[in-house]
Amino acid sequence: MRRTALRRPPWLRPLLLGGPLALLFLLLLVYPVGQLLLLSVYSDGAFTLAPYRQLFASSVYVNVMLITLKISVCTTVLSVIAGYPVAYLIASLSRQHKSAWLFWVLLSFWTSFLVRAFAWIVVLGRNGVINQLLTATGLQDAPANLLYSLGAVLVSMVHALMPLAVLTMLSVMENIDRNLPRAALTLGARPGTAFWRVYFPLSMPGVAAGAIMVFVTAIGFFIVPALLGGRKETMITQLIIEQVQQTMNWGFAGAISVLMLIVVLAVFAVYDKLLGLSTMAGTSPEHGSSATLHRQAQALLAALGSASDRLLALFPRAGRNIGRNTEPGRSLPMCAFVVLALLFLSVPALLMIPLSVAGRSGLNWPPSGFSLQYYQELLAAPLWLQAGLRSLIVGLGASALALLIGTPAALLLARSNMRGKSLLLAFVLSPIIVPRMIIAVGLFYFFAKVGLVGSSFGLMLGHTVIAVPYVVLTMMAVLRNYDMRLDLAAQSLGARPWQTLRHVTFPILAAGLMSSFLFAFATSFDELTISLFASGGMSATLPKQFWDQVTLQISPVIAAVSTCLLAFIAVLLRVADRLRRRSLQ
Repeated sequence: MRRTALRRPPWLRPLLLGGPLALLFLLLLVYPVGQLLLLSVYSDGAFTLAPYRQLFASSVYVNVMLITLKISVCTTVLSVIAGYPVAYLIASLSRQHKSAWLFWVLLSFWTSFLVRAFAWIVVLGRNGVINQLLTATGLQDAPANLLYSLGAVLVSMVHALMPLAVLTMLSVMENIDRNLPRAALTLGARPGTAFWRVYFPLSMPGVAAGAIMVFVTAIGFFIVPALLGGRKETMITQLIIEQVQQTMNWGFAGAISVLMLIVVLAVFAVYDKLLGLSTMAGTSPEHGSSATLHRQAQALLAALGSASDRLLALFPRAGRNIGRNTEPGRSLPMCAFVVLALLFLSVPALLMIPLSVAGRSGLNWPPSGFSLQYYQELLAAPLWLQAGLRSLIVGLGASALALLIGTPAALLLARSNMRGKSLLLAFVLSPIIVPRMIIAVGLFYFFAKVGLVGSSFGLMLGHTVIAVPYVVLTMMAVLRNYDMRLDLAAQSLGARPWQTLRHVTFPILAAGLMSSFLFAFATSFDELTISLFASGGMSATLPKQFWDQVTLQISPVIAAVSTCLLAFIAVLLRVADRLRRRSLQ
């Protein structure tokens, strides 16, 4: 009777676990973004459509939206096509070899967008690596203008977002049974047909999810087009920055944000129509989508398989090797392509290391001499040190809050059978789906009203919003491998729930918790968009200081800063990977 009297209502546990996250997102995501969008139709206490009339009165803004769509679509296609073989190979490797190859993808993924964009300025500059190489080989007589063009923007955008495509596709490919295409080979299917008719359809959810994640991220990008693009490569987010920082035209900024959101939602609607949103969770496409579309897709895959088999017939030895190979992803051409792709992802940022210790060659290539003067200038500059310390404090605070809020939500999603769990997961992932610029401008407007602009606490809250999804996703992966029978055994021996949590659950999950903390810290430490608005004029974080320095004056000191950030992220990844592997043992 006592146990019955003390039994908690069934709704209390989901409320306790998911309530803090829901409250955080309602206050710092839904409300600020909603306020920003409301400003586009509500001004001075009255309903108005003036911002939308201004938006469509001139073809300039429509053209900028079309340019944004063109760059985003091209970036998505190139990132998925180039990233698919990388994910395919890594998924076929053993756990030990997989970690070594995956490290370079993760290093590029977590390295600051600013560092990578600055690296391409050095690579594509008039005295950069490519121009020096072309001139030395006699392919050109004078340096070419490679910067401030569509090609420079696309190369840097693909470099920035291809790791996201690889990691998204890899999460699906790791769960595909490799025996299925081998079985097709033993039944007489040719290698190309076995791949296109068996393996590729199984990987399609990852391909589609990777494509939509890259597209949504690309459409909200501003770092690369601002640093490497010209007037013809202006993207829609640059207009939002201009309207907020220069003219404080909140209504027009809100109208542009609405236009961006409509495009993103339209993409999701098309995705749902073609494949069904359930495929983003790794399930099979919904049969009710379109039988005609399904038949057309099967015909296309059959044609691709036939074309691949004809191509392999031109190289009989390669075809026989693929047919006999127990791990198709380890073929020599595949490994060669993946090595080139990883070099493409890694080398630009690694070039900052020799430039940071060069003599007086500046940012010209090749570097000459050896000197630590740029590191000395970095240590002697109070702005850099203050910005680094502030990023460290904000990152630690945001990571701690994200861990406290995200871990209970991950437990609810991983272990609960509650209704509406898919909607809760979509809500958790909304900071990743909604363009970061819209979140940043909405938070800036909200923080300005409550007096949090320029405060470390306000930055912590804003960074927590974008760090929570990474904590939830990481902890859900850890909790899926956690044996709940250990908790039941402790409770059967008389342990109370809190005692079980303290003495059994937390010690086993400690490595996973620390890994989540480090990933959240890396997310906060590299965050520029929110810091660009909410950090205030003289209270810059390290990415904000980096941005100000690059946009105002390109100095070799930035190479030293880039090297420090690269080394810092590499150490974090090594520690997080070791903790992750320990949590899965």
